[in-house]
Amino acid sequence: MASSLIGRGIKPYGFLIFLTVLNVMNFVDRQLLASFANDIVPDLGLTNTEFGLLTGLIFLTFYSVAGLFMGSLADRVSRTRLIAFGVGLWSLLTAASGLAKGFLSLAVPRMLIGVGESILTPAAMSLLSDRFPAHRLGFASGFYYMGVPIGVGVSLLIVGYIGPLIGWRACFYILGGIGLVLAVAMFFVRDDHRQDRPESRPEAAPDQSFSLQLQTLWLALKSSPALVMTIAGGVAFHFILGAATFDQLWYVQERGFDKSEIARITGWVGIIAGILGNLFGGLGGDYFLKKTGLGRPMFLFGIMLLLAPINIAYRVVSPEHPIFWVGVFAGFFQLGCFYGPTFSTIQELVPVQIRATVVAFYILLLNMAGVAIGVSLAGVYIDYLIANGNEAPYTAALLGFTVVSLIAIPLFYGAGRRYEVDKARLQAVTLATATTATAKGS
Repeated sequence: MASSLIGRGIKPYGFLIFLTVLNVMNFVDRQLLASFANDIVPDLGLTNTEFGLLTGLIFLTFYSVAGLFMGSLADRVSRTRLIAFGVGLWSLLTAASGLAKGFLSLAVPRMLIGVGESILTPAAMSLLSDRFPAHRLGFASGFYYMGVPIGVGVSLLIVGYIGPLIGWRACFYILGGIGLVLAVAMFFVRDDHRQDRPESRPEAAPDQSFSLQLQTLWLALKSSPALVMTIAGGVAFHFILGAATFDQLWYVQERGFDKSEIARITGWVGIIAGILGNLFGGLGGDYFLKKTGLGRPMFLFGIMLLLAPINIAYRVVSPEHPIFWVGVFAGFFQLGCFYGPTFSTIQELVPVQIRATVVAFYILLLNMAGVAIGVSLAGVYIDYLIANGNEAPYTAALLGFTVVSLIAIPLFYGAGRRYEVDKARLQAVTLATATTATAKGS
């Protein structure tokens, strides 16, 4: 009875807000380790390479690979119950992270946290695509992904305001407890909208095995250059997001900030700039598509091209220079702009029955070929520069990965140009498939 009332009582926008809250928790949990870098690294005696592994390969390998299976599972089972399980799992392990005494004892829960967190976004994006029409999907995706900047910002505010009072370990304990409460709430939300969409009914989208879903995904990639370029652009953009794990260490060690002060400042900047970026990216991308017919990636092309000089310049100027704070704001704003246009685009360019699977595949590549490379190589490179006497190793690494990430600009341009053709081709194939299925059924 309770599950029925809750499932029917949550309207699309209320459900969107609830999923966004879960995504905020997702990114607070994920980012808290990096935000507490100036406390955890010396407390546990970690090298930059070890810290890079904890926030990169160790976490992301399990997160990304498990996510592909979880995305496939989300296309076949109750997505809300699956999310509840994931939130509960990662929350328990977040609390366990507070018990760490060194690299290995922190690595184990970080690996398993990745499994829990891998469930949320593939299932959530699939749920949103059922509850929102195509012309509002960019907004819904962008709103949901406000969880990224808000989560990152909140994690920094925890470091700046709460960390000095109770320590980093207690923060992990409390965060885990809050997550468990949210997991229980999600358990009682029904997943009954998939059957409401005509294209999602059994005759149009039969239940598929994991191998068949992967085959369908492969065919979609082969037939859609816009899809491939959107994914590749996202991967390139994530090179600097991985390296930016070392931002807090850069602020303190090479820009002279107090660790609590800069955590508070960047926390507030991240929340404000990130929310504005997500709303601008989601609403602006939808409006751009409606007015021009060009894909949302073309919208991202313009944003990245405009902000590229600022993103490079602020890495080399002093904090007293005005461009420094403009660059900090621009980085969070650009991150916010990214999610709505790209996640809505990849869902529109694949068959409906693999939407969660393609989101999981996209996340796998973003993290394993983007973030993991960025954070892991940045850690190794920073240690190498330090060993060779470089006076600004963090600046050198962050600047280098910023330049590499600009590869995304031409890729998003190409995806935007191809979007309309590839979308029309998918619609034609989908219509033909549905017509054939109807004829067989009659």
